Amino acid sequence: MGVYSSMAIREYSMARDADSNISPHFKIREFACSDGSDKVLIDDDLVNQLENIRNHFGKPLHINSGYRTSSYNATLSGASKKSQHMTGRAADIWVEGVDTLALYRYCLSIMPGWGGIGIYNTFVHFDTRPNKSRWDYRQ
Repeated sequence: MGVYSSMAIREYSMARDADSNISPHFKIREFACSDGSDKVLIDDDLVNQLENIRNHFGKPLHINSGYRTSSYNATLSGASKKSQHMTGRAADIWVEGVDTLALYRYCLSIMPGWGGIGIYNTFVHFDTRPNKSRWDYRQ
């Protein structure tokens, strides 16, 4: 688990694939950009890690933000110009009935030497970048 091994970033179409299962607990539409664009990029490894997190807690995992187009990302206050969301490698997540700090700590445990993991007041940013990046933006 702590070793980075990206499989593939795949491109999907909301028109064609929105309700298709990408894994046992997630559909393509859950990763779609909020701007309504058709294209959705999703990293296979991200999906596998999200399944791992969901299975660990045994409760529904929700994605606030998955893939973002560069134009949509540019409209978001504080969003990085190099956001992993634009590559399909990131998701802002929360798990029903699970404290954000507990979720953050579990994410740290499964990716100790790689990936981006950031904690916010109501969600955790989780991405599959090859290098390690950590941050705490709680207020």
